[in-house]
Amino acid sequence: MSRSLVSNFRRGLFLLVSSRRSPPVRRLSSVPRISRSLQESFRLLQLPDDGHSSPSQVKEAYLRLAKLYHPDSGAATADAGLFARLEEAYRAVLTHQSTGQPAGGREDEDEDEARGAAVQHRHYLSFEGVGSGTPSQRERQYRQIRVDRASEEVLNYRQREHERAAAADGALVERDVRQRSRKIKITQAVERLVEDLIQESMARGDFRNLSGAGKPLSKFQHNPYADPMTHNLNRILIDNGYQPRWVVTQRGIRESAAGIRDRLLEGRARLGDPMTPDELSQWERLCASVEEELVKLNKMVDDYNLIVPMLNMQMVHFGLSREMRRAARGAGQRRLDRQREREEERERRKEEKRRANAADKTESGKPGLLSWMQNLLR
Repeated sequence: MSRSLVSNFRRGLFLLVSSRRSPPVRRLSSVPRISRSLQESFRLLQLPDDGHSSPSQVKEAYLRLAKLYHPDSGAATADAGLFARLEEAYRAVLTHQSTGQPAGGREDEDEDEARGAAVQHRHYLSFEGVGSGTPSQRERQYRQIRVDRASEEVLNYRQREHERAAAADGALVERDVRQRSRKIKITQAVERLVEDLIQESMARGDFRNLSGAGKPLSKFQHNPYADPMTHNLNRILIDNGYQPRWVVTQRGIRESAAGIRDRLLEGRARLGDPMTPDELSQWERLCASVEEELVKLNKMVDDYNLIVPMLNMQMVHFGLSREMRRAARGAGQRRLDRQREREEERERRKEEKRRANAADKTESGKPGLLSWMQNLLR
């Protein structure tokens, strides 16, 4: 009995060793199990899901389906999403065959041929169609593009925030300007009201019986915070007509500016509105001569700004275009004033003429009356 058991054990051991050395048995034992995702890949490629398809069959199935569903094929069945799934399935099947086939076999040769003769269409459906080269190179390029895109979004966000802040600041500045102008208007209205009240009081005679009426005002008062010698010297200078240089220069600037403006206003008032070609040439000659005078006046303004003691008293340059617009605005009023003056002069002359005629009639009537009385007495 024991001998039969030993013989049976030896026979089974021999069969086991022989089965390991047999290629068909070894091939069957080395075939891995197929997962569900891989079976789905085979179904997408329309191949049997038993995993026994050769690389050439996989390639032919992939090319056939690529012609139908590739987005650049121009076919009516083109579908980018489905083609992306086919491409992933094709790669999964090739990866399975490269890991599941024994080295040195015919299947490896077919797989190498399939890898060497890869389809030369665009693999741009993944990574949003960005990049070129191998999938890993395209992935790195896609990551860099995403970084650049994020940086651009950050810059755009910061720019929008700056613009929003600038708009808010502009609104605040505009509100301050409105409030300041409103305060100025209120102040001017109060000043006009006070001036009107003063004029009404003067008309009623409220200021006639004031103490000190008719007496000169005291120009110089004692200043305890000033040096007495300096105070007396300044008083002597003022009494003798001394004026600082900047005061004299300021007066000269104002007189020159008033003369130029009056000259432009008179010249524009003498011309028509609108002007004829001859009048336009006259106006241009007048403006050219005034421009030369403005150059000298602006030089005086520069000298005045250098010596004036306070910055808020400095002046700006006089511009020809601004003075021309000012003269054009005042020309109509100047024409009306001149017409009113001519009418008043005409009325005055008529009144003088009537008075002269009445006086002549009175003088001529007196001799007639004397002669009549003399005749009556005779």
